[in-house]
Formats: sequence, structure tokens, C-alpha cells
Amino acid sequence: MAIISESGHTKNVTNLESLITAIKTYGASYNPSKASIKIPALQALLTAANESVNELNDAQSVYSNAVAGREYAFQPFAKLITRTGNSLKATDAIAQVNDSANTIIRKLQGRRAGAKLTDEEIKALEAEGKEVNQISVSQMGYDTRLFNFDKLISLLKTVPEYNPNEEELKTDSLKQYHTDLKAKNDNVVTASSQLGLARNNRNEILYKPLTGLVDVASDAKTYVKSVFGASSPQYRQISRLSFKQRTI
Repeated sequence: MAIISESGHTKNVTNLESLITAIKTYGASYNPSKASIKIPALQALLTAANESVNELNDAQSVYSNAVAGREYAFQPFAKLITRTGNSLKATDAIAQVNDSANTIIRKLQGRRAGAKLTDEEIKALEAEGKEVNQISVSQMGYDTRLFNFDKLISLLKTVPEYNPNEEELKTDSLKQYHTDLKAKNDNVVTASSQLGLARNNRNEILYKPLTGLVDVASDAKTYVKSVFGASSPQYRQISRLSFKQRTI
């Protein structure tokens, strides 16, 4: 896939505006039969292209703010999980409860129940004919963390001994924090979807074969070349306006 920078997309739009400005100076001599390269059509395409770029910029800002908001909300998460686990350990809850909580906490912290085997240990086991399959235990995606956090809260609610005096460690407070984290994560998911739609719309307007800005602008340049000639002042005026294609 051909790659074009964000500034490259804007440059295509800017060059179309320059092309239209130049074409307007040619007067009645610029009179193509192809509807898509007539001046009104080019102006409509320019308007649509500018709007698509602006909408994408707005969507990018919304997405960036959503990501920043989620990152900020998750900052206390790791320490809070550790404190919650320690608070449970400090109770008279039975060992099985602590084990169940520790299993969830390990997932929340991306830790293994046992140490990861070294390359030498793996080779030794394989030499003995034993199959080694070390599955990654990292479950640190936001959706997964939220799922496991909810499981931890649900477990704690069933433990009568878990009744901390610290307000932020109480199950109601943990649930409220979970609700806030989920809302922040949902904001990112929604913003990401809107960003994708805006990018697809921009790409459609700028790069769709035949009807996109790049192909249409190239056709308009070719028409000017055919009318005035490759060495004419008119064509030299626009020949340096580059319209770079992107494979979608």
C-alpha cells in the first residue's frame, strides 16, 4: 500500500485549489466536455475535500482527547488493585477466596502464576520429548482489564470478611470506579469508530478511482495540456502541481 502523510493529503487539496485558480484565468478557452472537470464540478469537489479533511481533523482531536482521558483515569488502577488484594489478605477470608482473588489480580497485573521458563529450560524439556507451550498471560487490554476488574469486584462482594475502612477500597467505590473506567473506554471505542469513518470518507473523496480528487485533477491537467500544448504558458503554470495517489 502506498503511504502518504497527513500533510500530503492536505497538499493534494491545496493543489486542487491552485489548479482551479489557474484554470479560471483561461476564460472560455477552458471548455471541457467531461462534466467532472468543468469548473463548477471542480469547485464542488474542492469544497467536499476541504470538509472531509476538516472532519477528519476534528475526529482525530476527539479521539486523542478520549485516549488521554482514559489514560488519566487508569493511572491509579495498578496501585488500587494491589491495595485491594492486600486489603483482602489482611482479613480472615479463607485461603480459597484469597487464591481466587489472586488469580484475577495476576491477570489484571499481567503476571504469571509461575516463573516463565528460560530458553535453556524449554530446550531441555523438548529434548526429553515434552511439549512446551507457554501461552502469553498478558491480559492488559482495556476491555480485558475491565472484565477482570468486574470479576474481582463481584468476588469481593461475596466475601463478608472484606469490609475495609478505606473508602476507595470498598466494593461500592470500586464499582463506581469501574463504571467510570468503562465509560472512558467506551468513549475511545466510539471515537475510534468515528475516526475510521472520517478517514474512509476523506480517502473516498480524495482517492477513489476515476471520481476522486487525484484522478479528476489529473484529468483537468491533461485537458489543459491538450488544449494549449505541453510547452504553453498555461500548462507550464499548472504542470508542477502534483497530485499523489494513495492505494486504498
